Amino acid sequence: MKTPALLLASSIFFGATAASAAPDVVVSIKPIHSLVAAVMEGVGEPALIVEGAASPHTFTMKPSNARAVEGADLVFWMGPGMEAFLEKPLQALASDATVVELDDVDGLTKLPFREGGAFDAHDHDDEGHEHEEHAEGHFHAHDETAEAGEDHHHDHDAFDTHLWLDPTNAKAMASAIEKALVDADPDNAATYASNLEALNTRIDALDKEIVETVAPVKDKPFVVFHDAYQYFEAHYGVRVAGSVTVSPEAIPGAERVQEIHEKVKELGAACVFAEPQFEPKLIQVVTEGTNARSGTLDPEGATLTEGPDLYFDLMRSIATNLKTCLSAT
Repeated sequence: MKTPALLLASSIFFGATAASAAPDVVVSIKPIHSLVAAVMEGVGEPALIVEGAASPHTFTMKPSNARAVEGADLVFWMGPGMEAFLEKPLQALASDATVVELDDVDGLTKLPFREGGAFDAHDHDDEGHEHEEHAEGHFHAHDETAEAGEDHHHDHDAFDTHLWLDPTNAKAMASAIEKALVDADPDNAATYASNLEALNTRIDALDKEIVETVAPVKDKPFVVFHDAYQYFEAHYGVRVAGSVTVSPEAIPGAERVQEIHEKVKELGAACVFAEPQFEPKLIQVVTEGTNARSGTLDPEGATLTEGPDLYFDLMRSIATNLKTCLSAT
């Protein structure tokens, strides 16, 4: 028979264990995983599905991913507009999990897709690159085809799901992440709340830092591999002149490449940016015979180490690479 002291020690030990146990959390992609990891810091570590340099646009689920989803208490993903590969596995495997679709949380600014990989949209009435036009195009509802699970990547009523590239959106998603974690694990609510407060403070400081980083090059036009940056563009006032392809799944044909080559010359684009997961030779073709320099932007953190700091590394990398390339022209 245990003595009262042993019973007290046992109750303290097992009570502490119960209070500190973390839910099993699975996250789809690196930028969101970073926010979840920051809110969970000191409690547990979320699992990541799209690891390394893989892209959600071309990802195929592995058996280990399926097992993780099946055993999860919580799953965070952006939604079918970003991770189409995950929609059916979630329906089939995550029946016991709480699934949080972060492109549908409160407080988000949403931007519709732009026609023709951004060139056509920028050439409407006044040739301008006015970001107010994008702001007026915000809307706050899912497209019906998205709800039906159909291919909606280029539907003009759908919205761009690279939402994390606006830091105000990142804060809105972090708040929804904290709420879901508290609901699943109320014993650690105080830690989640404290972590969210610290994360928001870091994001505010990052935001001010990036404003200063891009200020000298805001007026220089540049071209990107695919139209993933309009949240960064609208928030910081930088000048995306167009994209090589509408989406990374659709490699442009020779006619489209020639059209973009001519646009780069016509607009005097200072830089054309590749992405680490996709074919860089297209960028060489587009810039050949022009004064444009080439660089790399990484909107999904493909080259970065996963974890709570990745979001900050990703945003700084975009700002720094823009400034480095555009300052050299």
